[in-house]
Amino acid sequence: MVAVAATLVVASCGSDADEPSAAPVTCAEIPNGQLIDAQEVSAAPTDIATRPEIASGYRSGMKPVRTGTYAAATANPLATRAACEVLRDGGTAADALVAAQMVLGLVEPQSSGIGGGAFALYYDAASNTVRAFDGRETAPAAATETYLTQISPTDPAPPVPSARASGRSIGVPGVLRMLDMVHGEYGKQAWRDLFEPAITLADSGFEISPRLAGAIAASAPELKADEEARTYFLTGEGTAKPAGTDLVNPAYAKTLGVLAADGADAMYDGPLARAIVAEAGSTAGGMTPSLMTVDDLRDYRAIAREPIVTEYRGRQIVAMPGPSSGGIAVASTLGILENFDLPTMGPTELDADGGRPNPAAVHLITEAERLAYADRDKYVADPDFVPLPGRGVETMLDPAYLKERAGLIEPDSSLGEAPAGDLGPVPLGSHPGTEHGTSHITVADRYGNVASMTTTIESAFGSYHMVDGFLLNNQLTDFSAEPRDDDGALLANRVSPGKRPRSSMAPTLVMQPGTDGAPAQVVAALGSPGGSVIIQFVVKTLVGMLDWGLNPQQAVSMIDFGSANTPTSNVGGEHPLVDITDDGANDPLVRGLRERGEEVSVDEQSSGLSAIMRHDSGWIGGADPRREGAVMGDGATLR
Repeated sequence: MVAVAATLVVASCGSDADEPSAAPVTCAEIPNGQLIDAQEVSAAPTDIATRPEIASGYRSGMKPVRTGTYAAATANPLATRAACEVLRDGGTAADALVAAQMVLGLVEPQSSGIGGGAFALYYDAASNTVRAFDGRETAPAAATETYLTQISPTDPAPPVPSARASGRSIGVPGVLRMLDMVHGEYGKQAWRDLFEPAITLADSGFEISPRLAGAIAASAPELKADEEARTYFLTGEGTAKPAGTDLVNPAYAKTLGVLAADGADAMYDGPLARAIVAEAGSTAGGMTPSLMTVDDLRDYRAIAREPIVTEYRGRQIVAMPGPSSGGIAVASTLGILENFDLPTMGPTELDADGGRPNPAAVHLITEAERLAYADRDKYVADPDFVPLPGRGVETMLDPAYLKERAGLIEPDSSLGEAPAGDLGPVPLGSHPGTEHGTSHITVADRYGNVASMTTTIESAFGSYHMVDGFLLNNQLTDFSAEPRDDDGALLANRVSPGKRPRSSMAPTLVMQPGTDGAPAQVVAALGSPGGSVIIQFVVKTLVGMLDWGLNPQQAVSMIDFGSANTPTSNVGGEHPLVDITDDGANDPLVRGLRERGEEVSVDEQSSGLSAIMRHDSGWIGGADPRREGAVMGDGATLR
């Protein structure tokens, strides 16, 4: 565990009035938990093999935030404030997503930005419908199946200096095109006005937070290789700029000014598009260039897709479809768990931090996740290139099939590594893939609209390539690097021209079905960063709220636990209720899982969950104590 020092605040933003305030309302600051000391963040472990981004401690005792008619939650208080003020001034959830993303790209550049991609679910109260929006990056038209492993079909040498740090990892960015689509459908405020908070911050400067300082320190050697990134993030001596340093980004302000004035098209054609292609195609220092062209940017399209809708204990779970595997895997896990009496297996010693989860319940959840990941690893990819087996989502989430899968779970032993289910004659190999950093935004507006958006540039600081004030993603490393598995079977998630790499992002809405013909209503929204572990973070939070009656803050704060399809189960050692001495030998949860045959890791986790749930006429929300996030809204109070 690391010590705590600096205070974080949660803010009330606005009034309870039905109409926008005639004059600005100052946000009242309410302390809610603490951040860790910047020096200790910088010294945090930097291995991201099992952790999407550096772990940065835990804020004990965070209380849920209750708001009036609207609420916003993001991974950074400055971004949450920008979203909250848009909502205060009469904006919609769509408007708030734009404002929040522009600020996140500035204050949390290691996780997301306009050089990356995103998935969003949007509930429109007027039509009582949910739409899924796909802003995932795409591979260039010139990409081949060996794009990440060979310089060219005639040169088998690997990309230099690596697949990630070369131009080969950079996908065609999609988040801005997606936000343009969402805003065009549901926005109320002028597009250009939504860029003002980020432009102001970029010009006037903001203090580097402890978490950002730690991330810069962890990636300093890689950031040195790019001239713009080196100048921006590092000192003249080449060391990481420390927490508290005032950071200004006039280049980002200029870029946002162009996008605000000329719209999203300016990102995909013209000078900015040419600058992106030039940076991705750099051969400086012998670097292997991207094969992206301006035509790739010009041809990029965001896609509106039908969301996945399943039932769990009388509620509807609305999730993201492919190319995200997150929604399918979360729904699959819950469908398996519905066959067990989890509601009677809630945590003990319940407190603000979520209490102690029951080892028997956690074992069932980790086993269900192993089975869900097994199917995800084999079958899920970009559905426009590789369709799901059988009837698609219906086949993978068929209750009878999931009940059969549940029958493989034993209460006192572990599957270790589960087999994929037999879903028909699909000649595909299985590959888990790797994913890393991300951010999340959850918003509800005064009009009843609700949005959940997960956004990413993939690993911390993406490809390390910076252009005009923002970082370019390394999203193509989410593809399977090799096109076939060890047995020679084709992999669903192999690279193809124009294809979108598989993701684990899992923005989620929970709806309560109406009675007597009344429409279903959104009762909760949530999501998390965390790479391939996102699925586990979202499942534990849903189970906490829906099965165990935890408020959103307790469910988010609760010990992170879960498993991909490996013998190892994760128990987040950053949590104050986890005893990590002697590798967790004396911790009741760790001991209980090991007694059931599970291998347990107590490495610190770095989830960044946010969740909001309807309460009376407003919302009650929680932000992850493992990052810097905050929940804000009108008349916000701590409970």
